[in-house]
Amino acid sequence: ARGPGEDDAPEEWLLLHVVQGQIGAGNYSYLRLSHEGKIVLRMRSLRGDADLYVSDSTLHPSFDDYELQSATCGPDAVAIPAHFRRPVGIGIYGHPSHGESDFEMKVYLDRTEDQPPGPAGAGARAPEERPADEDSVLWTVLIGLLKLVLEILF
Repeated sequence: ARGPGEDDAPEEWLLLHVVQGQIGAGNYSYLRLSHEGKIVLRMRSLRGDADLYVSDSTLHPSFDDYELQSATCGPDAVAIPAHFRRPVGIGIYGHPSHGESDFEMKVYLDRTEDQPPGPAGAGARAPEERPADEDSVLWTVLIGLLKLVLEILF
């Protein structure tokens, strides 16, 4: 049995990086994330209290400018959706209540959505391909009609 805060990540999560660092009170440390896909950040403060701010519109997110944040006194976690523009800016903030904060952040790729569906999902998948074919046939007909109309007009 592992204690709380130990690495109890689901097996669908692939560990990409482990970042360790130290941050002074009221200061920020910045990272940029270029990896595609759904990313999960898990940070724990080994000493002091570090908070996490994430943005896909600035590489220097802060508590005034962020899309996602986790600012608890305990472990912090943020799930970055796959649709966020890369690179994603990650700001680690040293809470002023401590002179210095030591942190460890684990960066995971959440592969849950990439998993092929089980037998139940497999049967449901085949019919989905048909509308795409119908669409392409429809477009071919429409483009053919358009060409015909244009030839008649000019």
